[in-house]
Amino acid sequence: MDNKRQAWRKAAPPALLLATLLLAWEAAVDWGGIPEWQLPAPSAVLAEMASIWPRLMEHTAATVKLALIGFAGGATAGFALASLLHLLPSARTAVYPLLVLSQNVPVVAIGPLLVMWLGYGILPKLMLVWMVCFFPVSVAILQGLKDTDPALRNYMRMIGASRGQLFWRLELPNAVTHLFSGLKIAASYAVLSAIVAEWIGAQKGLGYFMLLSSKGFQPNRVFAAVFLIVTMSLLLFGLVALAEKAVVRWRPQKEERG
Repeated sequence: MDNKRQAWRKAAPPALLLATLLLAWEAAVDWGGIPEWQLPAPSAVLAEMASIWPRLMEHTAATVKLALIGFAGGATAGFALASLLHLLPSARTAVYPLLVLSQNVPVVAIGPLLVMWLGYGILPKLMLVWMVCFFPVSVAILQGLKDTDPALRNYMRMIGASRGQLFWRLELPNAVTHLFSGLKIAASYAVLSAIVAEWIGAQKGLGYFMLLSSKGFQPNRVFAAVFLIVTMSLLLFGLVALAEKAVVRWRPQKEERG
């Protein structure tokens, strides 16, 4: 019962703020005389969503598929790269600066190049999402592996633990909380990067749907797609948070003692 009350106390303030903003938006459009083609009211957006729901779901399914596969691939690549760089310190010294540098290249500049190299199929879109998602995961895991208690590491070496045993039994379990921090960031980026990938070249998806709607001066449909994108991002973030609670069971007790 106490947990439910705490959850409600955390959820109530942002929910009330969101409801207030939507009501203010509705009132501004209805009473402010703003043309619908400039800024549709939330009620008009919901009505439009209901009228084209099957079509929206078709585009949503394509975006969900792209985001989930890209998120899984990026997280796996980030984990593998971070583990390799941790086990090979000399490689980390050489690769890590390039890893950081790669994130300063605009996504909209990489996308057209991937399309030229890989064609107009799903592969260049997946590559774009992978590139966005793997960085926060790899950086978070590297930090978690590095932050292992030196005393515990020295103790395991004294009792004859191999490098592999140190990694799997001490360093990796210590990095689990950092891993989920990186996964949460990647989850937030996955849907947005999928939308950008669909802008570059796609025949289906919410990004493609938004482009068509904006060119047709249909802002209600653009806002409908935005609502779905935000919902998808929150759901993916929430799934990662639920997985964290299921895996990292000791974390709440630790925070309460602190």
